[in-house]
Amino acid sequence: MPEPTVKPDRPPVPMATPILSFSPVTFEVPGRQALLEMRVVVPATGDRLPVILLSHGHGSSNFIASMRGYGPLVDFYASHGFVVIIPTHENSKTLGLDTSGPEGPLFWKSRPRDMSFIIDHLDEIETTVPGLAGRIDRSRIAAVGHSLGGHTVAMLAGMRVKDPASGDDVDVSEPRISAAVLFSPPGSGSGASAKIAELYPALVNSDFSGMTTPCLVVTGDKDINPMFSERADWRADAFRIAPGPKSLLSLNDAGHIFGGISGYDAAETSDESPERVAEVQRITWAYLRTALYPDDPAWSTIKSETENGSQGRIESK
Repeated sequence: MPEPTVKPDRPPVPMATPILSFSPVTFEVPGRQALLEMRVVVPATGDRLPVILLSHGHGSSNFIASMRGYGPLVDFYASHGFVVIIPTHENSKTLGLDTSGPEGPLFWKSRPRDMSFIIDHLDEIETTVPGLAGRIDRSRIAAVGHSLGGHTVAMLAGMRVKDPASGDDVDVSEPRISAAVLFSPPGSGSGASAKIAELYPALVNSDFSGMTTPCLVVTGDKDINPMFSERADWRADAFRIAPGPKSLLSLNDAGHIFGGISGYDAAETSDESPERVAEVQRITWAYLRTALYPDDPAWSTIKSETENGSQGRIESK
């Protein structure tokens, strides 16, 4: 059933509809240390449904960083018309993999490959999930990622990363993804701290010049962690540096979890705010809706409402 909301949905967001959740859908993937598991959450009714691939973060929690996390986003997107697919990436603590290997601890190269694999196998996913067969619109695919998931989605959107081990430029851009939302992605190497460059060099070897997929970058003015960067706008670099079309949603008083997007009543949420979560749900849904359906006025409606609102501001280029 649809998730509880703080207030009834406001235009341009339609009324929520019932949803169905099915997990795990599993695949054996050559070269992967564990089965690729995913949760698929779908509207109970409707056809020609657009798809969102959602990439979880890293973090210290056990289950939020897996297919079990991000309920507030997943349930909202699904109850408002999207098929949402959430894989468990290999960095998830639920898998207990050896993090000392060449890709550990972030598994930053395998994460975007997980997403392309899912797109490659939408036929099998459709037939595995009861009642989903024939209902997916493969021409309308978006990606959403939080934190390390934002890095993953940025790579799918065209950001290249220099492999710290080999020195090669890694390009895993995914042309089948038409739009993306990046929640607090890592910024450029020039603004990163020496500590994070030492611990996670792949996070600070990014080239945003080829990141041409339309994206909405979401940041919070309280999401400042000196371990990553002293710069207050570091996590907005994907908007500032990458070529357009890009939009930036800057939220007032928001920390890294944006009021609680990673899970219902999650202990890791330092800035818990159901009201902020509700606004994030509406704004990101509207962006994706118009990005995939250009004639839909949802984004222009949200922008005119938000540009001078108390929650934050939206910029576009």
